[in-house]
Amino acid sequence: MSISAHLREIARGRDGARSLTRDQARGLMTDLLYGRVTDLELGAFCVAMRVKGETPQELAGFLDAIHATIRHVPRGVTPTVVLPSYNGARRLPVLTPLLALMLARRGCRVIVHGQTDDPGGRLTSHAVLHAVAEHGADIEFPVSPEAVADRPGVVWLATGQLLPGLQRVLDARGVLGLRNTAHSLVKLMQPVDGALLVSSYTHPEYLHITAAVLRMLGCWAMLLRGTEGEPVADPRRLPRIDAFEGGRHRLLCEPETGSLSQVPELPDGRNLGATVDYTLRLLADVTPCPAPLRQQVEWILALLARRADPEDPLRAARAHSIEELTP
Repeated sequence: MSISAHLREIARGRDGARSLTRDQARGLMTDLLYGRVTDLELGAFCVAMRVKGETPQELAGFLDAIHATIRHVPRGVTPTVVLPSYNGARRLPVLTPLLALMLARRGCRVIVHGQTDDPGGRLTSHAVLHAVAEHGADIEFPVSPEAVADRPGVVWLATGQLLPGLQRVLDARGVLGLRNTAHSLVKLMQPVDGALLVSSYTHPEYLHITAAVLRMLGCWAMLLRGTEGEPVADPRRLPRIDAFEGGRHRLLCEPETGSLSQVPELPDGRNLGATVDYTLRLLADVTPCPAPLRQQVEWILALLARRADPEDPLRAARAHSIEELTP
């Protein structure tokens, strides 16, 4: 079936559009990834899906195509965490690099993937990681996913290194001025077999859609309301955080509500130098780390331990309350 036939199904408007089956979605995304569609067809797909909205079955099918095509990072034996970073910082600082470095310090290999530049001019994790690496942090920028070493540390990979065809879909935003389905898919793609994925969502309705996909695919993952779309807990208060163990759901915490008794001092998210300085001070224990970030780290480590030994309970998740982690 050609992409034109698929467009006739999904491009009938919000009320008239029909959803694709998982198999149809896989075939359509395969054509997109291999460049078998024109720019006009790609633009039509992006707009049609933006108007219709994705179903879990469609996202699962799109991910089937991505995972069959992506260049994989070697699995290895080092506990590995995947942090998709595609939103960057606008007001609050981008703290995904800090989360990655905190996990690496605890013995994890952390794969951060994203775009080197943000079309909207936001400060990216790529920029922060490059600047922090100049201060001696253990951050690797490999020439290919296959070259990633099996050892603790932080690794940055650009989307184009993992899957050039998907980068083309992301780039359509620069022409259309709208985010598209690819911006949801990159937060769910898994470039390392056996790794723990930390995914995020921005709009509340995507909690249920994303959770359904993680269950459907049997993922080991953490899912949270992202800080400006990044997969890191808001340093001011804990968001809702969910865990998926082979697709089985576990609610780790409800979002904190009420007034804040103390607000951490945070740098301007648009200022690279201030963000780098803040990251380095927290890593050096000069500035206390916000409790939500420390709690997120403990839960990630507990999920990694749980994956290594499914009979082992989430010890860290039970042992540490927010009050105990507050400096």
